[in-house]
Amino acid sequence: MTTVLDRFRLDDKVAIVTGASSGLGVAFAKALAEAGADLVLAARRVERLEATRAIVAQAGRRAIAVAADMALPENALAVVEAAMKEFGHVDVLVNNAGKGTAVPATRETPEQFREVIDINLNGCYCMPQPCGRVMQPGSAITNIASVAALASGGLPQAAYSASKAGLIGLTRDLAVQWTGRKGIRVTAVAPGYFPSEMTDQFPDGYIDSQLPRVPAGRPGDPEELAAAVVFLASPAAGYITGTTLVVDGGLTAF
Repeated sequence: MTTVLDRFRLDDKVAIVTGASSGLGVAFAKALAEAGADLVLAARRVERLEATRAIVAQAGRRAIAVAADMALPENALAVVEAAMKEFGHVDVLVNNAGKGTAVPATRETPEQFREVIDINLNGCYCMPQPCGRVMQPGSAITNIASVAALASGGLPQAAYSASKAGLIGLTRDLAVQWTGRKGIRVTAVAPGYFPSEMTDQFPDGYIDSQLPRVPAGRPGDPEELAAAVVFLASPAAGYITGTTLVVDGGLTAF
């Protein structure tokens, strides 16, 4: 008999995590492995993926590391081909690779703006394409968006906010195209303030200054966000698609 907790398992599934070399990507890989999935770890800094692969191994699952710049469409195809060669199937994609900037709009060059869009939006479009060709019904894609798509944090983040808002729109459209026809669910999560390489670049004291806006009164723990990602990837979320799960401690409730 299948129990409700069984529905959260990902036993024998294969999950691709982009941006898996640090921060939230590592937390996602660890959580997916603990839920039973094998991992395909993709990032530009392939040498740092070895540490993530060791974490997956500690959870008793297999992982391969693939060097990939998600701004390059050919790299997305290479990641999926490596997954199919090693494991023979792809069941989960966590589109996590991203870049954050905070540049005043009067000084941000078109090249700087385009670089963020290329990674955060175009890259997150390129990855589902080859995945959608090989994924079987019951598979799931989760895009990592941001509350910056929904509310301003007071930083000059035009490129970042635009890319994440576009990602939410992309999520909705792919869900409409693929859920009924292919059986592939597509969702997004919109994290609030979680420690990451991006938040390390924020001005000193910035996150503390924002906490009065957060009903929970604290930044999030990466494991809390990772649990949401596992849920959306799992059969427990089998009737959830096309939507964005906000994980922000109540920041956008105001």
